[in-house]
Amino acid sequence: MRAPALAQELRARLLILALCALLPGCVHLAPWERGILAKPHMAPAPAPLRQALDEHVNTSREASAGGSSTARGGGCGCN
Repeated sequence: MRAPALAQELRARLLILALCALLPGCVHLAPWERGILAKPHMAPAPAPLRQALDEHVNTSREASAGGSSTARGGGCGCN
C-alpha cells in the first residue's frame, strides 16, 4: 500500500517541477526593457565585416569571382 502512494507523490513532484521550469518563459517585457536584455554579440556586424560577408554571399550566388559586378544571374543560389 505504500508503493502506490510513493509513485503518486513522485508524479506530483515531477509535475510541479515541470511547471516551475516553464514559468520563467512567461515574462512580458516593455519595449525599452528589451534593449537592456539584448546580447552584444547579436548586434549587426561592423561595416567592413558586413561588406566582406555580402561580397562572399554575392560571389557564391553568382558562381563567379567579383560578385559585386553588374552582371547578374547564372548561379545556383546556394552558399
